[in-house]
Amino acid sequence: MRGVFLLGCLCLATRIAAADSPEVTLQVGEAAPEFEARTATGDMWRSDEHVGKSCIVVYFYPADLTNGCTTQACGFRDHLKELDEAGVQIVGISGDSPKNHELFTRVHELNFPLLADEDGKIAGTFGVPVREGDTITRMVDGVEQTLSRGITASRWTFIIGKDGRVVHKDTAVEAAEDCRNVLKIVRRLTADSE
Repeated sequence: MRGVFLLGCLCLATRIAAADSPEVTLQVGEAAPEFEARTATGDMWRSDEHVGKSCIVVYFYPADLTNGCTTQACGFRDHLKELDEAGVQIVGISGDSPKNHELFTRVHELNFPLLADEDGKIAGTFGVPVREGDTITRMVDGVEQTLSRGITASRWTFIIGKDGRVVHKDTAVEAAEDCRNVLKIVRRLTADSE
């Protein structure tokens, strides 16, 4: 009986805590949160050093070296010149560690920063749903590598304008189409502002 009482108190405390910390619902037109995180090289990447210089595409993805995430990242890699010409900077964020990001970057020759959000703090400031992390194994250069991630983020993409405000939010991203959609939106926004 005591166990049931304690479990009931725990459930009530969890509901109260959830009610006290409302879910973030970042909308188009709102200021994007400032954030910082380690990259694949271990360097610190800070959003406040980039906002105002170009549009920033912040894309959250579930896991390094998985099928959909690789397709999405390689799409951005393959169109980076077009994105640069359109005044866009790409930043990928997942719950993977900088070491995992280094492997992912090396294996697929990625040419933009990946940020480690192992505790889901950045995802939380953007309102991106997360679930438990996981561990996978992959062969890299003939060596089996174990990749553990702290959280698994949902696949969401945001475009932050030069003014630091969210100009686009996609919560139903198709990995293979993300880069094309981003380019279309950025070109439309550029044409509208001329």
